Amino acid sequence: GAHMVPSFHFDLLRGVSTYWWEFLRAVPQLDVVYVPIGQGSGACSAIAAKLALGHGVRIVGVVSSHATTYADSVAAGRVVESPVTTQLADGMACRVADAQALAIIAPHIDHIVQVSDTQVGAAMHALFTDTHNTAEGAGAAALAGALQEREPLANQVVGLALTGGNVDADVFAGVLTAA
Repeated sequence: GAHMVPSFHFDLLRGVSTYWWEFLRAVPQLDVVYVPIGQGSGACSAIAAKLALGHGVRIVGVVSSHATTYADSVAAGRVVESPVTTQLADGMACRVADAQALAIIAPHIDHIVQVSDTQVGAAMHALFTDTHNTAEGAGAAALAGALQEREPLANQVVGLALTGGNVDADVFAGVLTAA
C-alpha cells in the first residue's frame, strides 16, 4: 500500500543527497552553494554530500523573510516557531523547524540569507528569461539569495540548484508580468 513520507525523513535525505553528491563531484572547485530551506531536507542533503566527499564548499541556507523559523532557530540554538506570511515561496512556508534537521543544519551551515517574495519573484523571472526554466518560489530562492549577496561573491565559483517547478500558471503569469 501507499506510505506517506514526511517532508523531513532520512530516506528522503538519502535520495536528495545524490544530486548534491553528483553536483559537488562534477564541480570540485565550488566555493559556495546556495540551498533553499523549507523543512530542511535539501540543506541536510547538501551537508551530507559535502561531508561524505570532504568537499570544502560553504553551504548558505536561504529562507523566506516571510517564514524565518530556520534562521531564528539557528540564531537561538533551539527550535523557534515563526509566523508564515509568504505568498510566493510556499515550498519554504515552514512555521516550526524540524529538530532533527536543525541539529544537522546549525553546525554545518555557513550562514542563512532571508529573501522576500519580491526577490523570489525577480529570481523566478530571471530563471525563465535567461534559462527558459520554470521555477516555483522555493525553487528560485537559491538564486534570490545569491543575487542578494552578489558583491561579496565576486571571483568565487557559486552553485545553486533549481529545486522545483511546481507553480500555478496564474501565479507564474503574475510573476512574469510584474517585472
